[in-house]
Amino acid sequence: MAFLSSLNIPGSALTAQKLKMRVIAQNLANSDTTGAGGAYVRKDVVFAERRVPVDFKSKLSEAEREISSYGGVVAVAIEEDPEAAVTEYDPDDPAANAQGYVERPGVDTTDEMIKMIEASRMYEANVTVFNAIKSMATKALEIGK
Repeated sequence: MAFLSSLNIPGSALTAQKLKMRVIAQNLANSDTTGAGGAYVRKDVVFAERRVPVDFKSKLSEAEREISSYGGVVAVAIEEDPEAAVTEYDPDDPAANAQGYVERPGVDTTDEMIKMIEASRMYEANVTVFNAIKSMATKALEIGK
């Protein structure tokens, strides 16, 4: 069933884009969060290619175990961006320091919304790929009738 294992590629991308949308939503929800411990720190998801072993021995053992890990994407980290914080003079704010400055999150809501739209479109594209593979598998099974 190597053909069906190709569903792992768009499946992993769906999972990765879902995580990215969650992190972006968290950034948007906390775009004005300040506090005694400091401002909210904006986060980004780091993706990497899921590596597939290429030597014969590892391919053979993979086939024996019937583990199908054919490429795809994986989220390797959620990194914080401490440089995004902005200081603003507001001595009336309860979170202000002794000099009257408040540290605010450096979350650009426009930029975050653009990233959210991009992640949403990537998700939709991978759903389309997933459905195309599923359709091909169905048609292949109908050939034997």
